Amino acid sequence: MSQNETFAGGNSQPPLGAGGGAQTPADLLRSSLEVDPARPIVTFYDDASGERVELSVKTLDNWVAKTANLLQDDLSAAPGDRAAVLLPAHWQTAIWLLACWSVGVNACMGGDPAEADLAVSGPDTLDAAAECPGERVALALRPLGARFPQLPPGFLDYATEVPAQGDRFVPYAPVDPDRPALEIDGAVLTGAQVTAGAIERAAELGLAPGSRVLSTLPFDTWEGMTAGLLAPLAAGASVVLCRHSAPAGDPSLDERAAAERVTHRFG
Repeated sequence: MSQNETFAGGNSQPPLGAGGGAQTPADLLRSSLEVDPARPIVTFYDDASGERVELSVKTLDNWVAKTANLLQDDLSAAPGDRAAVLLPAHWQTAIWLLACWSVGVNACMGGDPAEADLAVSGPDTLDAAAECPGERVALALRPLGARFPQLPPGFLDYATEVPAQGDRFVPYAPVDPDRPALEIDGAVLTGAQVTAGAIERAAELGLAPGSRVLSTLPFDTWEGMTAGLLAPLAAGASVVLCRHSAPAGDPSLDERAAAERVTHRFG
């Protein structure tokens, strides 16, 4: 049985024994911020566009705060709402997930937009996202977070809306760790289960503070989500996300791993 299937059963919730006492996934980011806000935490490569972006813990936290304010204030998202997240493994996806968890919104990876309260979509899934009856946000996923050349009808352009948001976020209500936070692989996990699973997965993968993880896995599975975001965050490690990368075994990935001082590789 996979890790997420065990958590989803409802009868086996692992104790929280690490991660600085974190109870929700957003707490994991706050713990990292307290330890070393200047260290790199997410490095992103898109080999189709040539993009490379590196975010420190402080910069990631700033983006998350702005996005959470957008969710809470402009999109009227509230704890318990469901967000269909139709995005690849990307630095902006990490921001949206942490923003959802900061507000208390349930992030549904690849979820049906027609059954969601809001939808967050990349350029390749706009037709599906348009079925959402609530708010719809589009991400161009262009280098440096650039805007859409032409805004898709019925959507807000994330790159246009987020800059004016506040740099600090305070939820209107405390986030309940026992409410659903993530739907993935057919399982519904609470915030406490996601956090405990991240901590356990970090231990299983042998991650520790200073570890550097390279992942080419998508975020729509528990394996990919933990390898590319949650486990490094829980361990105080950092991650190198690679999109449109060469297949495993290609020398270019070996060169990148060496240049980025990678200690663990997945994908």
